[in-house]
Amino acid sequence: MSFARAIATVGGLTLLSRLAGFARDILTAAVLGAGPVADAFFVALKLPNLFRRLFAEGAFGVAFVPLFAAELQTRGRAAAVRFAEESLAMLLAMLLPFTLAAVVVMPWLMHGLAPGFADEPAKFALAVDMARLTFPYLALISLVALLGGVLNALDRFGPFAAAPIAFNLTLVAALLVAPRLGLEPGIAMAAAVTLSGAVQVGWMAWACRTAGVTLRLRRPRMTVGMWRLFRLIGPGAIGAGVMQINLFLNIVLASLLPSGAVSFLYYADRLNQMPLGVIGIAIGTALLPVLARHAAAGDDGMVRHYLSRALEFSLLLGLPAAVALGVAGEPMVSVLFQRGAFGPQEAHATAMALAAYAIGIPAYVIVKSLNAAFFARHDTVTPVRVAIIVTVATAALALALMPWLGHVGIALATGLTAWLDVVLLVAAMRKRGLFDLDDRLQHRAPRIAAAAVGMGAVLALGGGLLAPWLEAPSTAMRFTALALLVAGGAAAFGALAVALGGASLGDVKGMLSKSPLAAEERR
Repeated sequence: MSFARAIATVGGLTLLSRLAGFARDILTAAVLGAGPVADAFFVALKLPNLFRRLFAEGAFGVAFVPLFAAELQTRGRAAAVRFAEESLAMLLAMLLPFTLAAVVVMPWLMHGLAPGFADEPAKFALAVDMARLTFPYLALISLVALLGGVLNALDRFGPFAAAPIAFNLTLVAALLVAPRLGLEPGIAMAAAVTLSGAVQVGWMAWACRTAGVTLRLRRPRMTVGMWRLFRLIGPGAIGAGVMQINLFLNIVLASLLPSGAVSFLYYADRLNQMPLGVIGIAIGTALLPVLARHAAAGDDGMVRHYLSRALEFSLLLGLPAAVALGVAGEPMVSVLFQRGAFGPQEAHATAMALAAYAIGIPAYVIVKSLNAAFFARHDTVTPVRVAIIVTVATAALALALMPWLGHVGIALATGLTAWLDVVLLVAAMRKRGLFDLDDRLQHRAPRIAAAAVGMGAVLALGGGLLAPWLEAPSTAMRFTALALLVAGGAAAFGALAVALGGASLGDVKGMLSKSPLAAEERR
């Protein structure tokens, strides 16, 4: 599978997952609104997701995939499968006791995650109960991450990218079924989180079996391969998860603000995560095994080529996404979420946070590619050093901005310091002579930026013209107007990018090509 097609496969399936997620969020906003129950659920959901992104998809993913790919490249499939089985055994040996302990000490964990909730005992108790229901999801989704890493290294990107769809559909079902069963919607959703993990494990196990890989459960042993894995996992937990650490700090700080701040940041981040998931995860997922294989083979030319293409895709997709959410964020939030318990005031507060988050979208996507370049060379130390600096800077800036901007200051700090992450990683790569970009990227980057600015002007004009329909009482009319606005912006960017030389029609063909030599790889 070509690199561009791998990005398109992961991105397309992630897009379907995000659309299912929006259906879930629209329903959640209507049922729970942005009050105490919603705050409690979002905190309970954040806790296992934090550890999932730090460990399962962060530290473990960036350590396991390059090692598995290297085993596959140098010693064959049998040795790689044995390494995966050893990793599975150690994963279970660590996660099962950790999950049980976390459920037991959840009240203490909640004091650390949402200290502001302690002033509202009912909300604090509800958050603890919900978190005890959601936390077992961590162990299940970690198994999904391991199985997904195996499939990604085998160039089978579809099943892992599709797995999150089950998460969103399960939570939607819980919201719909809860009233009929007499269950409190928030509690039903919390239980559905863990149920969705079991569904995803079953799906990934089936996908591995169809790929000819069935992992046996071994007795946990610290083999040479496991020592290598653990040496990479430690720093990788922070290096791959700086964004999640920042979001964790956001929740802590937002819990100190008036009720609703946690929910405003959650809904804003959900829209912010749309491009980050579709673009950042797609590029990072497709890039890591490719770079790992070429780095293991000592082919620096191909490493340079694929890193340049990844950064080009990051700009081509990330810049217009950031501009769109910044310029047209308010109509997006209003049309998607404003109904039921979620009114105009909540929509405006969420849109302000979204615009602040959006500043960092291109940077976050670029960081995914830069981190992959380090991880492919089994270097998780450099990203962790950068991550520590960025995390401290984010917290300091958020604390400085909160008195003036409230929850928007927290989001703005996250967006701005994402660019600090880029600057520090590029500086580290230049120092080692690794940041060697090709002429095509240097030619196209400023033209992509110009096209994104032009698209922003089109969106601003279109938003004004469509305002009567975006604010209409009819839901169908509002969604139609939003679709026209988004489609118009996308068309404007595409036309400008091609006209200015920032992209070509061959890029689209490369995305769709099944050939290992996609169009953009031949130029």
